[in-house]
Amino acid sequence: MNKQDFPIFAAYPDTVYLDSAATAQKPQCVMDAVAQYYAAENANPLRGLYDLSVRATDAYENARTAVRDFIHAASKREIIFTRNATESLNLVAYSWGRETLCRHDEILVAVSEHHSNLVPWQIVSQKTGARLRFLECDKTGTYTEAMLRNALTPQTKIFAIAQISNVFGILNPIREFAEICHKNDTLIVCDGTQSVPHLPVDVQALDVDFLAFSGHKMYAPMGIGVLYGKRELLEQMPPFLSGGEMIEYVQRESATYAELPHKFEAGTVNVGGAVGLHAAIDYINRIGFDKIQQHENRLTALAFEQMREISGVQIIGAPDAAAHHGIITFSVDGVHPHDIAAIFDADRIAVRAGHHCAQPLHQYLGAASTARMSIGLYNDEQDIERFISTLKTVRRRMGYE
Repeated sequence: MNKQDFPIFAAYPDTVYLDSAATAQKPQCVMDAVAQYYAAENANPLRGLYDLSVRATDAYENARTAVRDFIHAASKREIIFTRNATESLNLVAYSWGRETLCRHDEILVAVSEHHSNLVPWQIVSQKTGARLRFLECDKTGTYTEAMLRNALTPQTKIFAIAQISNVFGILNPIREFAEICHKNDTLIVCDGTQSVPHLPVDVQALDVDFLAFSGHKMYAPMGIGVLYGKRELLEQMPPFLSGGEMIEYVQRESATYAELPHKFEAGTVNVGGAVGLHAAIDYINRIGFDKIQQHENRLTALAFEQMREISGVQIIGAPDAAAHHGIITFSVDGVHPHDIAAIFDADRIAVRAGHHCAQPLHQYLGAASTARMSIGLYNDEQDIERFISTLKTVRRRMGYE
């Protein structure tokens, strides 16, 4: 792992960045790939027959191939480019949920879900009359197979859950959950934003029906995201947006839609973002997930064990560092999380404070908000030392000690 690959740390050498769960910093190779595309290949893709347009089309479709290989999808047609995971999950909710569900159906959502995998289902429930239900975890963030089996009913048509929680950092047993769901004729939609950048994901092995993730959390530019969906489901779903590129033929009063994946990619697409995502995938592959996981797990354990020794610090979730997968959410007795973040910022350390777009989970935990540190492949032991050093001073700086 090399911080020198990331220009932002040269611009801000005193900054410790521990907010990768919100967005990751970008390596120079990603920036170079995007700049090269706009300098030498930029054109509107897909329809143009001239050389630059063909180059742009190739760049865009090569990125799709890279994503297919990265998550081990069966076909490029199962890879839909979106703006982010939020749009990907909305696509599923609107194009599948609103078209499929009715008032006798049920939607099951894990209580720990990010709002992006909850609010669209709230809207679908309101529009279709389908009942929205929640699967509750225990206080460590754990969901078991027995919990899921007990929550499913014959009316449950879809189950929404993240592979890794953005609050607990816990890795959910998605393959086992998918098997349980499918035996119940229930689809499973998985939020992969916190897993895809940090561990190998094989959508065919997991057998998820849908998987969403964002480029910006995996060292790619903002504004590019991915929806994976099983081809037979995507074929049945109507377009999410309409206009240019997603059509095959248009008459005055009707239109036929383009084949997958283009029927879900209306308008001028974000080729530059796709090129950046391709470069980020290449960067991750060059390092290798074995090294990334070993590095991030070691730093997580280093921080976790020292945090447990600090008086007044409460770690949210499992008591085992190995369960946190680069995310440690915490509180400090008597100190508001916003004050915690402000103290860290004064020491040029970036952590996040708030409800982390998971308000129902915080309500369930009995906390309005929490603080969170999260690790990327560019972090090192010195970053953890500075984080712990500041954390030890928080209560004193707020006048408690």
